[in-house]
Amino acid sequence: MQALTKHRLSLSIFFFLTGVNFSSWASRIPTIKTNLGLNEAELGTVLLAMPVSSLIGLPLSGWLVSKYETRVPLLYAFLLNAICLTFIALASTSFLLVSALFMFSMSMRILNIAMNTQAITLQKQYDKKMNGSFHGLWSTGGIIGVGFSTLLISLDVAMVPHLFAVSGLTIAAALYFYRYLLQNDKSSAGNKLTLSKPDPYILYLGLLVFFAALCEGGMFDWSGIYFQQVVGEEVFTAGYFIFMIFMALSRFISDRIIDKIGMPATYMMSALLIFVGIGLAVLFPSFWPAMIGFSLVGFGTAAVIPMTYTLAGSSPKYSAGIAISLVTTFGIVGMLIGPPMIGYLAHAFNLQVSFVAFALAGVLLIPISKMFFKLQRDA
Repeated sequence: MQALTKHRLSLSIFFFLTGVNFSSWASRIPTIKTNLGLNEAELGTVLLAMPVSSLIGLPLSGWLVSKYETRVPLLYAFLLNAICLTFIALASTSFLLVSALFMFSMSMRILNIAMNTQAITLQKQYDKKMNGSFHGLWSTGGIIGVGFSTLLISLDVAMVPHLFAVSGLTIAAALYFYRYLLQNDKSSAGNKLTLSKPDPYILYLGLLVFFAALCEGGMFDWSGIYFQQVVGEEVFTAGYFIFMIFMALSRFISDRIIDKIGMPATYMMSALLIFVGIGLAVLFPSFWPAMIGFSLVGFGTAAVIPMTYTLAGSSPKYSAGIAISLVTTFGIVGMLIGPPMIGYLAHAFNLQVSFVAFALAGVLLIPISKMFFKLQRDA
């Protein structure tokens, strides 16, 4: 049990640090937009670099988690991810920013697959649900990252020393905790992708992740700008901060919620919270209604992805690493479509109207989850 505890602690640290790195970049998006003089549509185009590079990284990430112990690609991808933060900070043109984001997202793709494969394997060894708590630590890292960013922004600290400091600290921590990660977890079966008609088990789970990622990724990229331009808050990280707090809270208790009401009801609850939260923020675009709305959206989106990864880990056709990689691809497509779509809708209409797309995506979780559980019952 002591060895399992060390594995869980070290993996928790990596989830936490990944959240710190991601939120540190995301909280500086309004700064980057201003520094490079980008409008909403141009920013949306720049953000395309991230999901495109993640899609390109699909075969690489799947191959790495099936070829090696997952801790190997996990460490190297994390180091590259942290180093890319410094390149993002130094990018002085749109081309350099796109190049930095491309590598940042590619490394995150590999990192997420490796971390989640370790989490599913460890969860099976403990024989109890804990994937939600790992993702809760990712969100907690996000809270720490955006809280630190908010402090530095209020003190007028420039982006370059900020992201350099985050990169150096997270690299040092990762190198220390790597030694305690789970070893000898390479799967011996289910590692081969077959080119045939889509597996319905993976397809339905993928669609759930797609719509959750569309909401989650869009909120990461646009919540700060929404508070800056629509709500009119000078400290524009407030909306992103409250979104991350409630996402973390939800993920820490999601495993208990699932045990109490079951996965089908949890998907329905998530969908309703997203819809109501976005409705509040759009219909009443002032500080407190928007804060409450973003809180509900954070609570609603949080459980969907870890819950769906847990289901993917039980795929009857593929190993956990391959199944999670396939399902994650749908999430990447959601992130590919979401942030640029919001940018283009905002440019064509306004940012307030564009957020309605998140509410629609949330509602679609209900029929798709119903189809998946019907498939599961029939099987």
